[in-house]
Amino acid sequence: MKNITIKVDTHRNEEVICFLCDKDIQLIEILKTKLNARWSVTKKYWYLPTSQFNLNKTFEAFKSIAWLDIKNLPHTSNIDESQTDIQQEKERFEKWLKFRRYSPNTIKIYTDALVVFLSYFDHKSVSELTNDDVVLFVNQYILKRKYSFSYQNQIVNALKLYFREIRKSKIEVEELQRPRREHKLPNVLSKEEIKAILEAPTNIKHRTMLSLIYACGLRRSELLNLKIGDVDSKRHMLIIRNSKGYKDRQVPISDKTIEMLREYYKMYRPKVWLFEGQKEGEQYSEQSLQSVLKQAVSKSNIRKPVTLHWLRHSYATHLLESGTDLRFIQELLGHKSSKTTEIYTHVTEKSLQKIISPFDHL
Repeated sequence: MKNITIKVDTHRNEEVICFLCDKDIQLIEILKTKLNARWSVTKKYWYLPTSQFNLNKTFEAFKSIAWLDIKNLPHTSNIDESQTDIQQEKERFEKWLKFRRYSPNTIKIYTDALVVFLSYFDHKSVSELTNDDVVLFVNQYILKRKYSFSYQNQIVNALKLYFREIRKSKIEVEELQRPRREHKLPNVLSKEEIKAILEAPTNIKHRTMLSLIYACGLRRSELLNLKIGDVDSKRHMLIIRNSKGYKDRQVPISDKTIEMLREYYKMYRPKVWLFEGQKEGEQYSEQSLQSVLKQAVSKSNIRKPVTLHWLRHSYATHLLESGTDLRFIQELLGHKSSKTTEIYTHVTEKSLQKIISPFDHL
C-alpha cells in the first residue's frame, strides 16, 4: 500500500498542509482533482492552505489506496472515529510484530494489508468485524484486483495473524478462497550481461556492492545488513546473519572477491556496516542501492527491467549450469524448501540446448 505523510509547513509566509509521497500517477491525480492541491516547485511537495484542508475528505479520497501518516499534524480531533480505530489497530499489530522480531519488510506488508482491510470496512467499528468480513474482503476485493499470488497470500496470512493474535479470534481458513499459485520462471541474465553490469560503475563501493550480490547470491537486505566482522577472509566465508526466517548461513567467497573487498575497505573505512551511507555508521539505504543498479544497467545498454533479485537468480542459474548440485545451491541461497530451488532447473540454458527438436529428425 502507498504511503503519504501529511504535515504542517510554511510556504510563502502562509501556513499550509503539505503531502509528502512518491511520484505516483494515481496519487498525484487524486491530489490535483479531488483535493485541489497545488505543486510547490521550491518545496517539492503538494500542498493546500490550512483553511482549505479537510482531513475526513482526505481520508475518503485515499480510501483503500494509500495509508495516511498524520502523526505530525498538531490537531486531529476531527478525524472520524473509524480512522482513529484503524491507526490504533495498526500500531498494536506493528508493536506485536516487532516484539516477535518479524522483518521490517514483513511488518510493512502486514500492517499495510491490515490498513486496507480496516479501511474497506470503515463503516464498521473494529470490534464488529467477523470472519465473514474477512472472507468477503478476500473474495470481493483482493481476488478481483488480480494481485500477484505472493501478495495475495501475504494479505491472507496477515489477516489470519492479526485476528488470531490481536483480536483473539480464529479465521476459518477453509472459507477463504486462496489464490491459485503462479508458476513464473526466475529472470536470468547471461554471464556477458552480468559482466557488463558489474563493470559499469566507476565508484568502487557501487561496483563492490553489486558484485557481492552476484558473487554470493545475496538478497538485497542481506547485503545491506552485513557488518565488517561478517567477512571471514581466513576461512574464505561470508557470514549472513538473521536472514529470511531468522536463519544464519555461510557462503564461500573467492580470493577475487576478498581482494575486491579489501580495496573497497582501504578506500572507505566503514565503521559499523560493511556498506555505509554518507554519514559515518549509517546503514546504506535500499533506495540508493536500487539507484546504483539502475544506473549500471542503463550504462550497460541492457534493455531489460533488471532488479537486484535478478543478480541472485543469475547466480543460482549459472551455478546449476556449471554442474553444482542442487542441494548445495539450496544451502547457498538459504532456501527452506528444495522446491523453491528447483525453479532454476527450468531455466538453465545448457539443459535446454541439449534438447533436440523432433523436427530435426525428419
